[in-house]
Amino acid sequence: MNNISKSVLAVILGGGAGSRLYPLTASRSKPAVPIAGKYRLVDIPISNCINSNINRMFVLTQFNSASLNKHIKNTYLFSAFSTGFVDILAAEQTPDNAGWFQGTADAVRQSLRHISNMDFEYILILSGDQLYQMDFTEMLEKHTSTGADISIATIPVGERDAPEFGILKTDSDSYITSFIEKPKKELLPEWTSDTGAEMQQAGRHYLASMGIYIFSKNVLYHLLNEVHPNATDFGKEIIPDSIESYRVVSYQYDGYWTDIGNIYSFFEANLALTLDIPPFNLFDNTKTVYSRARMLPPAKISGTTLEKTVIAEGSIIHASRLEQSVVGIRSRIGLGTTVVNSYIMGNDYYETIEEMAMDAAKGLPKIGIGERCYIKDAIIDKNCRIGNDVRINGGKHLANTDHPLYSIKDGIVVVKKLAILPDGFVI
Repeated sequence: MNNISKSVLAVILGGGAGSRLYPLTASRSKPAVPIAGKYRLVDIPISNCINSNINRMFVLTQFNSASLNKHIKNTYLFSAFSTGFVDILAAEQTPDNAGWFQGTADAVRQSLRHISNMDFEYILILSGDQLYQMDFTEMLEKHTSTGADISIATIPVGERDAPEFGILKTDSDSYITSFIEKPKKELLPEWTSDTGAEMQQAGRHYLASMGIYIFSKNVLYHLLNEVHPNATDFGKEIIPDSIESYRVVSYQYDGYWTDIGNIYSFFEANLALTLDIPPFNLFDNTKTVYSRARMLPPAKISGTTLEKTVIAEGSIIHASRLEQSVVGIRSRIGLGTTVVNSYIMGNDYYETIEEMAMDAAKGLPKIGIGERCYIKDAIIDKNCRIGNDVRINGGKHLANTDHPLYSIKDGIVVVKKLAILPDGFVI
């Protein structure tokens, strides 16, 4: 292990209420949302840290954090001979602060009392809701070699995406000279950067902040406690104000990265895993994505035509066809059912034969998806009971709506966690 990694502490921001990911965030925090059939979003930044030999991490949470706390407690256990840990820091009321976290900077400021007794030189600040594979040691080495006070990971983006991000400009030595948060379209022409030939050919002319920061310890303390004691946000306040008086460096990242801020980007990121060569590679020996080790049987599939589909362990599938879909742990899909372009999150437990008989006696569908269903352009959250002959046909023809059993956003039907759709139900 190189020594630079030992001098780093990672802080993973659990995010706010996650309202743009509703209804997936109705009962869980954003980092706890299941992704790729068997992981949770928070596994991504934690795995990136572990793969970069950074094994001291704090996860800052406040909304719906029970399932996230449980997942982290059950998953990330370092040995007694390691200094590694993943600790949850939940927003707490104290005599000098009765409030919740007010933003990214405020969350880190409120957590400094727990962090300050640790031995570290650099603090790596990460978001809990992004999908990417990155070696932070390269970013750290650039931070130290350039003598930076603050480093910001940046990614080239195109004109369509630029207004969603903080956009910045650099000089020839990668020092950031100017920064604008979420610029309006008409301002974009003056914010283009030399992003390199390959990125420019792809029309990606703007350098966007990825919300991944490295601060030298003393600089962070000085900024949060003395210069900006009331600032709540890194992107809107701390970073723009630091460019004049501190050495702020851009670390340009050219790999795959997506911000999972809304239902559409979440849906796209999951379905992209079904491509022949997915942009996010789960099959890379050097970039393992860690998660909870479950003692589940292998998936069992009978009579099903499979086309570009990812199936997690423990599933029992009798469907007639699965196409371009992600099927999560312990999924059960009945005879004659077709699933197209959908993410089935799976289930937290199996029903016994006796329980299934009791369900039937009460007129309740079994957990999972029944027989002869047709499901397209949908996200089926955990532990749903979908009866027989149910039709869910998502697409742009559907208006956005919120129903007690499901929501529709951008043409994607999201069946809510624990929802019961009776036989013959149609969306």
